[in-house]
Amino acid sequence: MTAKLAHLLPPAGDVTVRFGDRSLTLTHLDKPFWPDDGISKRDLLTYYLRVAPHLLPHLKDRPMVLRRYPNGVQDDGFFMKQAPAHRPAWVETVAIRQRSRRADFVLVQDLPTLLWVVNLGCIDLNPWHARADDLERPDLLYFDLDPGDAAPFAKVREGALVLRDALEALGMPAYVRTTGSRGLHVAVPIERGPVQADVWSFSKALARELGGRHPQLFTVDYALARRPPDRVLIDHKQNARGQTLASIYSVRPRPRAPVSTPLTWREVARDVAIEDFRLDNVLRRLARRGDLWAGVLAPRGRVDLGRFL
Repeated sequence: MTAKLAHLLPPAGDVTVRFGDRSLTLTHLDKPFWPDDGISKRDLLTYYLRVAPHLLPHLKDRPMVLRRYPNGVQDDGFFMKQAPAHRPAWVETVAIRQRSRRADFVLVQDLPTLLWVVNLGCIDLNPWHARADDLERPDLLYFDLDPGDAAPFAKVREGALVLRDALEALGMPAYVRTTGSRGLHVAVPIERGPVQADVWSFSKALARELGGRHPQLFTVDYALARRPPDRVLIDHKQNARGQTLASIYSVRPRPRAPVSTPLTWREVARDVAIEDFRLDNVLRRLARRGDLWAGVLAPRGRVDLGRFL
């Protein structure tokens, strides 16, 4: 169905697509979202149509922070936690209180909702690490490897391999993907049990241990003025409650429309680059290799983080 719908999107104007009794109007398809690269809003929607079978299982039941670029990458985007008031009745939301405020977060449960948020100008997708039925207990542990301005990507890859070895020594399976920006994300699927603060504490302790063991490779200093520019930050703070990362298969608002793409560890050990994975080629890779992060979704093999706390 997704391939058929992709052919229904005209090169310009608006189009209404129907999913049973639900309808959705996709607007301004000819708008240039990456003017320098000749990539339009239609191209972005077509990509998400086609990647949806692989992407949606990674988004299901997770509150979504909307990061909108209504005019494409030439403008600064903005974040929205509260779902737009004028939304289709079939868009699911979950009410979440953060500090003194309550907001209705979007749940991207299906293809119509995915297309709706992309049509709002969401280039990348930013889900929680916890699911809506238990917001305090995440089922993913993340490390964001963020290079300093003078750190080459080869150093990020080296850091990811060191982190993988440390996790595997603890009996934790580690999955890696490009961020689509400058670094790598490493994830561990965990059993729901420990609250978010405990997951954060574990990631902080491991990050500091690795920083101490490998001071020429890693930094755990978040202050930009003190952070060595040739080191890789192990960003454990992404495990705080409500923090989000651009999801797997998200297109990023950067030149040539790179995509956050799962890798094998063999690829990380070789010479691979962020620019190798883009809106115009990731679908061919998926058709050939399938979802390398399918194991992240599996109910079996999840880590009981409680035994480390």
